[in-house]
Amino acid sequence: MKIGFIGYGNMARALSKRWASTHEVFIGGRDTERAAELAKEIHAAGSGSIPDAVQFGDAIVLATPANAVEEAIQSGGGTNAFSGKVVIDINNPVSVPGGPHDNVGEYYLPISFDEGSLAEHIATLIPEAKIVKAFNMCQASVWEMDPPEFDGRKLVTLYCGDDSSAKSKVAELIDCLGCEAVDVGELKYARLLEASACIVIKFLFSGRDMRTVLNLIQPEVKPI
Repeated sequence: MKIGFIGYGNMARALSKRWASTHEVFIGGRDTERAAELAKEIHAAGSGSIPDAVQFGDAIVLATPANAVEEAIQSGGGTNAFSGKVVIDINNPVSVPGGPHDNVGEYYLPISFDEGSLAEHIATLIPEAKIVKAFNMCQASVWEMDPPEFDGRKLVTLYCGDDSSAKSKVAELIDCLGCEAVDVGELKYARLLEASACIVIKFLFSGRDMRTVLNLIQPEVKPI
């Protein structure tokens, strides 16, 4: 699979490094020098601008901060450029005011959109793309684990979207990480994934280990 990353931060580094050995990965961003540095580090297929990454990838990973997603889409060429592409939204639109917080639980809440979630908002910006919400519920250090396992169990990675073929490709990428892919349903369920991620973010900013996760425990169902 050809995977174009828009962004070169911690999440982009963690995921792209894991996929570069089995897929063709391209790193793109506003700062092409930083993109080139990451591409060299992970032995990517190439690097360049945001439009370059969009043109390269069959699947595009939006690995910018949530508040930069719209700008990244516009820089990448807008609706026509993303048409037919699988676009993976890994972001969490979270309101985190600056300064010390004595009561952390009051602050880490999802930013609301008229459409219900950031992923659904992205779908309105690039309606001809195939949007999948995934990889948003863990900090980058979790994706660096090979494989991500907790108490002897695989990490269950939840994802959702409206296009079955796009979700199949994302499930393949999840499998590559050594995780168990679980389809939550249509893209509207991104609202639940973004809200659930805020629970993890609250824990992280409260001082928990950066590998803190919410893992789905699925007892074995024995056939009758």
